Amino acid sequence: MPMSTSQRVSSLIAAAALSLLLAAASVAQDYPSRPIKMIVPFGAGGPTDIFTRLLAEELRKALGEPLVMENRPGAGTIIGTDAAAKSPPDGYTLLMMSATQTTTETLVPNKSYKLLRDFVPVASLLNSELVMVVHPSVPANTVEEFIALAKAKPGALNYASSGVGSNYHMAGELFKTLTATDILHVPYKGSTGARNDIISGQIEMMFDSVPSMAPMIQAGRVKALGTTGKVRSAILPGVPTLSEAGVPGYEATIWIGLMAPAGTPQPIVTRLNAEINKILTRADVRQQWEKQGATAMAMSPDEFGAYVQSEIDKWAKVIKANGIKPE
Repeated sequence: MPMSTSQRVSSLIAAAALSLLLAAASVAQDYPSRPIKMIVPFGAGGPTDIFTRLLAEELRKALGEPLVMENRPGAGTIIGTDAAAKSPPDGYTLLMMSATQTTTETLVPNKSYKLLRDFVPVASLLNSELVMVVHPSVPANTVEEFIALAKAKPGALNYASSGVGSNYHMAGELFKTLTATDILHVPYKGSTGARNDIISGQIEMMFDSVPSMAPMIQAGRVKALGTTGKVRSAILPGVPTLSEAGVPGYEATIWIGLMAPAGTPQPIVTRLNAEINKILTRADVRQQWEKQGATAMAMSPDEFGAYVQSEIDKWAKVIKANGIKPE
């Protein structure tokens, strides 16, 4: 019996769908066939760069092709992120995504890209808490004592950061917002100057990475009041979280993940996510990162996309509440 017109149309649709499925499977199976470029919008040698290189080596082993790191720092991550957004969506360019880019999303609204419009989430990698420290001369040994001191002297205390819009700056502004305190922000061009000045006593408080501050804390050159994660730091287990210490709901972590230009084939995204999550569940990788103060953070692409959106929303509120403008 000859097929009716509707049957022929249905048959053609089914054939086309099957063809697309087979093509998608082939894309994932053949990928990658050449080196993958990973754009890092930070300079070489920093903590984010180091962790990304560790992951790149593990992915090379899993995928059979090298991941070529391309550091493109500048303009608060905009230069590197913009370059990634303009790259072909073929799976051979990935962007190292960090918490900093979610603050830039609000601080610089007129840039050429939007994170969740021009990129697709691939995988989350890790997060790392910060530590709130004060100079030993500051008459406060707990977070609650520091809050009381700040409220008794509005605008008299200061805190340092590595620059406007940095993770450390946002951690300080979130602290001010949740505690209703007035503390002067002193931005530096990088963390080195800020660390030197809190040790010398020119700066009274700052938020910094746990691995960077742990030796100074142990030597008594600064006092640790609290850490910024949901749970205590494995490196500083005796230091309470800020949430425990008197600032309920406080959380501000450094985190990194991977995104790809919008339009990257879904089978490639799925393959990358699966390979990365395998790496993140390995005990040796988790232990290696924990020694550096980081915790593996495995998510699906959709979960990571939702997390990025929640971070954009969170920091937008802090930026607007405190009237923060880019330098």
